[in-house]
Amino acid sequence: MTTLLHLDASARTRSISREVSAVFADAWRVHNPDGSYRYRDLAADPVPFIDEAWTELCDAVLAQATTDLDRLGELVRTPEQAAAWAIVEPLLAEVLAADVILIGTPMYNYSIPAALKAWLDQVTFPRMSLGHRRFVVATARGGAYSPGAPKAAYDYQERYLRDFFAGHFAVYDTVFVNAELANARQDPALAHLRDKHDESYALAIESARSLAKEY
Repeated sequence: MTTLLHLDASARTRSISREVSAVFADAWRVHNPDGSYRYRDLAADPVPFIDEAWTELCDAVLAQATTDLDRLGELVRTPEQAAAWAIVEPLLAEVLAADVILIGTPMYNYSIPAALKAWLDQVTFPRMSLGHRRFVVATARGGAYSPGAPKAAYDYQERYLRDFFAGHFAVYDTVFVNAELANARQDPALAHLRDKHDESYALAIESARSLAKEY
């Protein structure tokens, strides 16, 4: 049985990244009727930032050369570490149970929301590998950051996540579905680009729906 873990990180309850990720999730469930689905809203139910006790667990992972993620709890030595592990354990269990991890995220200030970064910090430990797991990231960007765009060099959203998944999780099969120029909906200075946004948004919706059939 295939399992999908679906995360949303937008501070907006009605957002483009949520819409695109929902299209993928809905289509995935149609094509995987026997699959398991888990949803977590990182904005509505934020994950705490890591604390000193978490760093001690991380140090223990390094000192013990631990690679078995199912046994990280055995490294707990203090009440503070136990409290840190109580936060990590359910989050990490969701990741380990998933075959596909879907993330809906906007671009905030050229990068990702703090809510998503907090989740990544909590579930990431040295020497970990997520093996067969696949990531799909549905994004919304206020401007245009695709290759060749004037601000392409400022894209620290896709570049960061792609490098993060490869460098920390040893996952190289990451697909991005980007809806660009979202600010054309509100900003009069970008109103002349509304058609380009509408095209990008429609393509993102169709790509998410089509991509789900492959997962």
